[in-house]
Amino acid sequence: MATLPVYRWRLAPDGYATYRQLRARGLRPGGQGVAAQLERRRRRGSLIAYLYRIDQAKPVRPMTPARWAALAKANTARRMCPECRREAGYVIPPSLSMCPACAFPDNAPEGASWNSSPTSVR
Repeated sequence: MATLPVYRWRLAPDGYATYRQLRARGLRPGGQGVAAQLERRRRRGSLIAYLYRIDQAKPVRPMTPARWAALAKANTARRMCPECRREAGYVIPPSLSMCPACAFPDNAPEGASWNSSPTSVR
């Protein structure tokens, strides 16, 4: 197995690009392996970015109507509250896993830290 060439940060030769740089050009790696890597040394460890060859990259596949429909369905599911089955109008945070109205109901028990006012008697 051959080792990858390693370049210092911002010193890679022409003809190489990171995954994000390929996407910005409308390209994808297209099954090719990593051709080289960039390395940036920092106090908390080194940062590594993988490089792909631009001449072997392929164009991004276009979105078909079926893919658009599947994406719309997935985004709708992310906005749907599993408790009350209402659409929240925004993506429900995974930390709550339900809409805020269901996560923090008005009839919370007395003394709940998120429901008590600062002037309440304890």
